[in-house]
Amino acid sequence: MKKVFPLVSERHKPARLVEQIKGEVKKYLKRERNKSLPEDHDYWGFNCRSGQDADSAKICHEKEIGKSLDHALAEGWEVVYLEILSEPRRRGSK
Repeated sequence: MKKVFPLVSERHKPARLVEQIKGEVKKYLKRERNKSLPEDHDYWGFNCRSGQDADSAKICHEKEIGKSLDHALAEGWEVVYLEILSEPRRRGSK
């Protein structure tokens, strides 16, 4: 998913928009995790980036997406860019 979310709306307050974005991200992650894995892989990993636009987006962990959205709200951004790409991964040996 590569998407630019607006944080300014005539109908909703920015805090409500951030909650809607978090819900959409949560649904996307759940949908991707439920896809069938290739035989030689153990789980779905996610490569995530967030920022004001695609050029300035920084790498973040999937669990830090909520914090990055809260940061965007606190900074007063008008839009936020999220990129979440899934890939099958194998667990490392111990």
